[in-house]
Amino acid sequence: MASFLSFLLGEKKKTASVAKERLQIILAHERSGRAGADEPDYLPALQRELVAVISKYVKINPDDLKVQLDRQDNLEVLEVKIELPDAQQR
Repeated sequence: MASFLSFLLGEKKKTASVAKERLQIILAHERSGRAGADEPDYLPALQRELVAVISKYVKINPDDLKVQLDRQDNLEVLEVKIELPDAQQR
């Protein structure tokens, strides 16, 4: 009932919640669509979007963020490595 009221009233979701939902949708789509591909085609776009979001809060070099998808048996792990600048450079 509360979610229905939120929908009707146009209540905004938190940014982290929206990002998490988008990532879950992307991963679910990729799992169902192309099981044999080496690297999913969404990773470069995901990396660009992550740089854009993080740059709102911390100045980072786009080359300091790496996104990688590893597959081991039936497990997929999305790894995001972010090198943050020293506190003095922020």
